[in-house]
Amino acid sequence: MTPNHKVWHKTRKLFNDVHLWLGLSSGLIIFVVCLSGTLYTYNTEIREMAAPHLFQVEAQSGKKNIADLIISIKQEHPGEITALSIPNAPNRSYVFTLRPPNDKSRFGINYYVNQYTGALLGTSETQTNTDKFMDNLFSLHRWLLLDKIEKPIFNSLENRKLGSYITGGATILFTIGLLSGMVIWFPRKIKNWKKGLKVKFSSNWKRINYDLHNSLGLYALIFLLLMGLTGPQWSFDWYRTGLRKSLGTYQESTTVGKKSEGKKEETKNNDAKVDKASLEYLPIEEYLASATLSLSYKADYRLSFPKSSEDPIQIRANKTGFFAPAGADEIGINRKNASILTVALFKDKAFNERISGSIKALHIGNVYGQFTKLIYFFACLIATSLPVTGTLIWLNKMKKTKARPSKKKAAL
Repeated sequence: MTPNHKVWHKTRKLFNDVHLWLGLSSGLIIFVVCLSGTLYTYNTEIREMAAPHLFQVEAQSGKKNIADLIISIKQEHPGEITALSIPNAPNRSYVFTLRPPNDKSRFGINYYVNQYTGALLGTSETQTNTDKFMDNLFSLHRWLLLDKIEKPIFNSLENRKLGSYITGGATILFTIGLLSGMVIWFPRKIKNWKKGLKVKFSSNWKRINYDLHNSLGLYALIFLLLMGLTGPQWSFDWYRTGLRKSLGTYQESTTVGKKSEGKKEETKNNDAKVDKASLEYLPIEEYLASATLSLSYKADYRLSFPKSSEDPIQIRANKTGFFAPAGADEIGINRKNASILTVALFKDKAFNERISGSIKALHIGNVYGQFTKLIYFFACLIATSLPVTGTLIWLNKMKKTKARPSKKKAAL
């Protein structure tokens, strides 16, 4: 064996050991996380299939005025309309987001409305059995269902945090395992690289299992790395900060320390509430028409109402279609005359800003609509199989190792 071969042999053995022990230590968690993630890829579609009456309407010739729809909702459900989703498809319902009085929640309640008849189709508060199942699936994916346990497992640590730390840590180990696996796969001779892409189905099940682990892992490698590199940011603050800093988009949060500054901020917030309650609007259709004129494509709109008299109306526009990108274009519109104040196209942002703004899309797979969702579904399915095929490879090697001494004795 030449010196170069010896170095390669030692290096490969080192990475093989790293790959093995990382896989064994995180395999069970990764299996659960990836299996739940595979099913959750089509979370939105599954929920909509279970409650089509909320999302589907019969397209008609005329629509109700949006202002009348808002008045109708607020008569029965007092509160503040904070946002409005208007789909491009004529057979999909409008969604009004309302925050009830004294409600400090971040999201509010969604009201699904038939824009042709004005009928209230339902709210996000009413959950189907499918909604409950998908919520539990998400809990399994993020927290291993530990958030469902009321009594703290460790008194000093919240159960949800504990689950998040476990899944986040396992994901980091999985990502390192992917990189070490790539080194193990890389052939000593470049001309042999094609063999590593094939599955020899004519061989025995052990060889097929080995080929499936290596070949499928390689085919899905890029997508699995994207999932693995983005996932831990929801588990660890330090990871999220490091990720943003590496992308050059980190912004340190500032807190008001002085009492005088705190009072000014409180006064400003109170004034904003007063202004917001008394704001006057043009017909919402005029703002939407302005947004449509500034874009060259048909889109789903998400309109957010201003927080004070000085703020513009914000409209987020998302392209529709099988290859539709997740990145939204943002338009700021003057509340008083519906003139365009700002247009921020996602494609015009710097590359690092586009990546930073697409972390969630890169993790869940809707970077380019249904096209990448389908790819991620199969990639995540492969990720689910890797702990299984990898464990079988290890067990087969253990059997061979135990069998060797007995063969020597038999020969003697």
